[in-house]
Amino acid sequence: MAEEKIQAEQDLNELLKVKRAKLAELKENAKDPFQIMKFDVTHHSADISADFNNLEGKTVSIAGRIMSKRVMGKASFCNIQDVKGSIQSYVKKDVVGEEAYADFKKFDIGDIVGITGEIFKTHTEEVSVKASQVVLLSKSLQVLPEKFHGLKDTDTRYRQRYVDLIVNPEVKDTFIKRSLIIREIRNYLDSRSFIEVETPVLVPNAGGAAARPFMTHHNALDEDIHLRISLELYLKRLIVGGLERVYEIGRVFRNEGLSVRHNPEFTLLELYQAYTDYFGMMDLAEELFRTVANKVLGTTTISYDGVEIDLSKPFARMTMVDAVKKYAGVDFNDIKTEEEAKALADKHHIKYEDRHKKGDIINLFFEEFVEENLVQPTFITDHPVEISPLAKRKPSDPNFTERFELFITRREMANAFSELNDPIDQRGRFEAQEALRAAGDDEANSMDEDFLNALEYGMPPTGGIGIGIDRFVMLLTDSSAIRDVLLFPTMKSMEK
Repeated sequence: MAEEKIQAEQDLNELLKVKRAKLAELKENAKDPFQIMKFDVTHHSADISADFNNLEGKTVSIAGRIMSKRVMGKASFCNIQDVKGSIQSYVKKDVVGEEAYADFKKFDIGDIVGITGEIFKTHTEEVSVKASQVVLLSKSLQVLPEKFHGLKDTDTRYRQRYVDLIVNPEVKDTFIKRSLIIREIRNYLDSRSFIEVETPVLVPNAGGAAARPFMTHHNALDEDIHLRISLELYLKRLIVGGLERVYEIGRVFRNEGLSVRHNPEFTLLELYQAYTDYFGMMDLAEELFRTVANKVLGTTTISYDGVEIDLSKPFARMTMVDAVKKYAGVDFNDIKTEEEAKALADKHHIKYEDRHKKGDIINLFFEEFVEENLVQPTFITDHPVEISPLAKRKPSDPNFTERFELFITRREMANAFSELNDPIDQRGRFEAQEALRAAGDDEANSMDEDFLNALEYGMPPTGGIGIGIDRFVMLLTDSSAIRDVLLFPTMKSMEK
């Protein structure tokens, strides 16, 4: 096995030497491809195939990477891959000329070429371009992965996404869909009078979520600052300022571990709408998911990990306490004290910390017994106040808040509140979070005096929601890991 590996490395090194020798020869003959500045592309592969009846016999110009090549004496075939797919080209010596044909025969798999020619079908009915001109636009000096086996190693795929995109067409499709999903989200919100804004990425106080921030130092100000973990607190300042419907799609950063669901930097949509509540946000979220799926996929019935998810039906709604009762058999309506809650946790082997209160215990039960059952779209509502420092209390029970999380395929897809706009209550919540931080919880929120000052000017009743764009894309592209929908996921540095 070791000998085979050594031989393969030697063969690869020889191929790389040959490619560089070919480039040197091109430069010696004043045919350096890297000196070519542009090539006018008129059509792409998929468009030609789709419109063959109108294009047959007409001249087009295409450009792309050579993915396969068959040289047969005075005529050859090659397959050109562009952004929309691939198309065959027929290159004949008598048509392109003897010198150009001799050059073409030396082209390698992976080289980027521009081809001008006439559209026709071969005797096997394959739509092709009969080349009248072939131009080498860029010389590939690396060797693409062997076609049959492809690029399968996930670590290499994520580190060298450029190669992954070349050799795995389904990967390119995923990221094209990602772009369409974000476009349709914007279209949906823009059509409903939301305005898109931008808020700071570098902030003195990273609040709005329970997460550990990244910290850096601003030399000119001589101050420690953070990368934002949320978009929330600045967007709500804009609601105070009178911008009644705002949203931002932006990168946020959380200093946490890597998993199939988590990446330290990810894309978040947050929106805030004045004069509505969390019920309004439920209606908006349901319509948004349904609309975007239909626009991008042409259907509201999708398949994820072999399970059919129906976005057309009304999403289920269940309080967190009712969900725990249903799946864990424990009714926290009957639990009055923290001691009773912790005794129940002990009985069900739920680990907790001394600082945890009844609301925290409810949430631990939810995470342990409920989340794995939430496959079809479900709004989990009315979270305990202990885990919801920015949400309004329920008037009927101030121990709980007007908050929901949307779960689909066992994943949290959205988090929303009737936003807390009472500055006195908000200060008390921040103080409770500060106490948690002092006790060692480095994911607790910090006091934000400027945000409290904004609330004191008056914020109208407001509904707000955060939606993880990456998980949304995972859902609509049937991707199992968040790294599969991030072009360049966070990776540990290669050892030197």
